[in-house]
Amino acid sequence: MDLAYFFAAIIVGLAVLIWSADKFVNGAVSLARNAGISTMIIGLTVVAFGTSAPEMLVSATAALEGARGLAVGNAIGSNIANIGLVLGIT
Repeated sequence: MDLAYFFAAIIVGLAVLIWSADKFVNGAVSLARNAGISTMIIGLTVVAFGTSAPEMLVSATAALEGARGLAVGNAIGSNIANIGLVLGIT
């Protein structure tokens, strides 16, 4: 495949990621307002679960497939990355 195709795929993927993240956060804020719950509580629960769900799914699938090292490495690596990025940004 050609390099331009891969570059375009990355750009489209990033655009979809940004769009879906915006929709996810707006939906969480709407949920908080409709339920009369603080947006902080929704952010600490629903949004936190949503951002961790891909890592949990990969780790669970790897463990079920017998790739325990991959499951542990994914769990530890994603937590280290999340902590490092959050502390670095804030």
